[in-house]
Amino acid sequence: MTDTVLLLSLGERIDAPRATGIAQRLTDGLPQVEVRAYAAVDEDETYLYIGGDGGALPEVRARVAEQLPGARVRVLHRTLDLPGASSGQDAPWHYIVETDVLPEAEADLNAWYDQEHLPGLAAVPGTVRALRYECRHKGPRYLACYDLHTRETFGSPPWLAVRATDWSSRVRPSFRNTRRTMFARIL
Repeated sequence: MTDTVLLLSLGERIDAPRATGIAQRLTDGLPQVEVRAYAAVDEDETYLYIGGDGGALPEVRARVAEQLPGARVRVLHRTLDLPGASSGQDAPWHYIVETDVLPEAEADLNAWYDQEHLPGLAAVPGTVRALRYECRHKGPRYLACYDLHTRETFGSPPWLAVRATDWSSRVRPSFRNTRRTMFARIL
């Protein structure tokens, strides 16, 4: 995936064949476009990440507007991409934290994510990759994404230890409009 991706929120849970069909329609004839799709485990939601040749993304957006008028589209700018302790392994699980933050805590949140939290969770056995994105025009503004080898990684003692730091306790009360979702990869 490139540094800029489109994130499509479909508002319903779909299966792999339907995700494949949507991806093909949205990217047909476009060079070097990659699609990843994830269905929420406990909600009716599917996320499609579409990245690739930057020149293709406006065309993909136009196709989304035409073919999926109910989809929510956000442009994400990658700010951090870390290989995980289990880098190279399959990652069928995708955990996302989406949040806005109080303006007075924004610098602290970004420092915490970049210096402690994302590197700490990337280092947990079972984490394949940890990424941060910023959505500059729609909320929630910040997304932290974790590709996991096993679902048990989430909630494991090493994972919980990273979440239980003093800095974490200081930053979390400034979160607003927060959504935490576990997804299963479907494409």
